[in-house]
Amino acid sequence: MQSPSSSSDQSYFPVPAIEDLPEKIQSLFGKAKERLGFIPQVFRVYAHRPERFSAWFAHFSQVMEPTEHLTAADREMIAVVVSSANRCTYCVVSHGHDLRQALDDVVMADRIMVNWRSAGLNARDSAICDFAERLACDPATVGPQDLSQLADAGLPDEAIWDVVELVSMYSFTNRMSSALGMMPNREYHVLGREQR
Repeated sequence: MQSPSSSSDQSYFPVPAIEDLPEKIQSLFGKAKERLGFIPQVFRVYAHRPERFSAWFAHFSQVMEPTEHLTAADREMIAVVVSSANRCTYCVVSHGHDLRQALDDVVMADRIMVNWRSAGLNARDSAICDFAERLACDPATVGPQDLSQLADAGLPDEAIWDVVELVSMYSFTNRMSSALGMMPNREYHVLGREQR
């Protein structure tokens, strides 16, 4: 393993060569590159364990699928709030990009990334962010009253389940990213910031 002082700009951990990965993973990388114009670093690093990367990506894809009560923007907002609370550089930057796109509002996305409390969110979104941050940072204090507050904010049971699952999944991913020294692709910093 590389030491942090000698790490690449991808990870502290060895990153496998794309041609050495299973065909299924190479195909997924190709689709990501076609859609984004680059392969996300998290894919490259996590592919060190291809079977676990596949399982993580399948779960990620399911929990990020928009529903009637929890939009793509809601899901990206949760990703950013949790990742910011966990101080995960990779996920804040990459999901900041996704939040800019989902909201179609660069200013609001940046405000949420830095401090959701002063972003001017409505009561529903503030309740989601408050819950997400507390579950990420202090899970032992979360109880049934917190789920009730989400319900009072207008979320049905399935959306509450999704919020819990999103916070849990991002807390896991944040820890993997931080521990392995994943750094966001440079493209994430600039994409979606074009003036409209």
